[in-house]
Amino acid sequence: MTVAIPTTEETDPFCLPPLEAAALLYDAPWQRFGVIGDSLSAGTGDPSPGYATLGWPDRVADILRRVRPDLEYLNTAVDGATTLETLRRQADRILEFAPHLLHLPSGANDIVRRTPDFGEIEQNLRDMYRMAASTGARLTVFTLGKAYVVPVFPDWRDRVRRVNDLTRTLAAEFDATVIDMWDHPINDRPNLLSADGIHFSTSGQAVMAAEVVKQLAHLLEAPTMRAGHDGPHRINH
Repeated sequence: MTVAIPTTEETDPFCLPPLEAAALLYDAPWQRFGVIGDSLSAGTGDPSPGYATLGWPDRVADILRRVRPDLEYLNTAVDGATTLETLRRQADRILEFAPHLLHLPSGANDIVRRTPDFGEIEQNLRDMYRMAASTGARLTVFTLGKAYVVPVFPDWRDRVRRVNDLTRTLAAEFDATVIDMWDHPINDRPNLLSADGIHFSTSGQAVMAAEVVKQLAHLLEAPTMRAGHDGPHRINH
């Protein structure tokens, strides 16, 4: 009889060892890392055996600090926040912070209502992207994963697809980097979700952090980044 060995952070094929992650970002130019939004931005999730009890944004900040010990990090995310609430209650703080790297929410709480108004959702998301782009920061955003389910809404998967389409469209328009979690293999893990059936546990948080690092590393490979400039994005104040 073969006994399955539980996956740990060290054996997880989708995770990155801290030193390897830091090596990928060794010439990262960003001195201030900001995160706004909801529970996805906050890194909310239950502990997973074998994984550090850290959300994805704290993990990314820790990795960036390995290569930039002077990194400043501000996370204003609030569980349950909609895009409109993010704009009203978090924009001022993040604008004052003046980030070089800024992560945005994905509209998850905007679709948790009886009948979502996708026209309104698009406008609120667009306003958020405009605000974020005004900082001059490199912008990042997740698409929502398939494992994120609210069973009370039978059309939930269609809602997630629509808001993910909005994310991809706006990200392309505002030159934001998309970390695509919709079809990631992690969605099929039986222990991925927390007890609430919504938030990724820390095993998922670790994988999300790795995906963020991989996408940032891909940016750093671009000729303009190797020359010390993030395209039109400001990296010094």
